[in-house]
Amino acid sequence: MTSYATSTARAEMSELRRLKGLLPPELQSWVTVETTAAVNPPLITSEEIGKDQVEIQIDLAKWDALATDQRNLLFWHEVARIQNDTIPRDGWEMAALAIGLGGAVGELWVQDGLLLLLALGLVWCCRLATLPKNNGERTLKEATEADEKAISLATRFGYSLPNAYKSLGSALKVLIDQKPQKRLTGKI
Repeated sequence: MTSYATSTARAEMSELRRLKGLLPPELQSWVTVETTAAVNPPLITSEEIGKDQVEIQIDLAKWDALATDQRNLLFWHEVARIQNDTIPRDGWEMAALAIGLGGAVGELWVQDGLLLLLALGLVWCCRLATLPKNNGERTLKEATEADEKAISLATRFGYSLPNAYKSLGSALKVLIDQKPQKRLTGKI
C-alpha cells in the first residue's frame, strides 16, 4: 500500500512529464518544467536560469484545480511568452553590465574626469533601459501576442480553433475569479 505522499509525488511527476511532452520540439532541449518552491507563488511563471536555459515553474497545488484543457492553454501561453522572448528580466543584469564596462574602461583610461563622465553615462543608459516604457500598453500587447501563439500551439496539438479559444477563455476567467478582490474603501 502506497502512502498519500508517494502517490502525490507520482501524480506531480506525471503531470510535469505530460507538460514537457506538450512543449514544441524546438524548445524541448532548453526549456524545463518544474514545480515551484516559492512561498505564495503565481500559478505559472518563467525564469531564465542560464544563457540558454529557461525554466517554467508551476504551483501544482493551484494547477490541479484547473481542467486539463485549461492547464494546456495556460501552459502554451507561457511557452508563447518564451518564444516571443518576453519573459521578465531583472534590472541587476543591466547594472552588472554597466559595472563591468565601467571597470574595463577604467583600466584603459585612468583620468578621473573622463572616468566619472563615462560612469555617469553608463548609469544613465542603464536607467533608461530599466525604466518601464509604455508598460501598460506593452504588457497588454505581449499578453495578446502570447494568447494568439497559445491558440496556434493548441491547434498544432490537435485542438479545434473554437475549443482552443473556449479553453483559454475559461482558464483566464478562473484565474480572474481566484484573484483576491480589493476592498472598497469609499463611502457607500
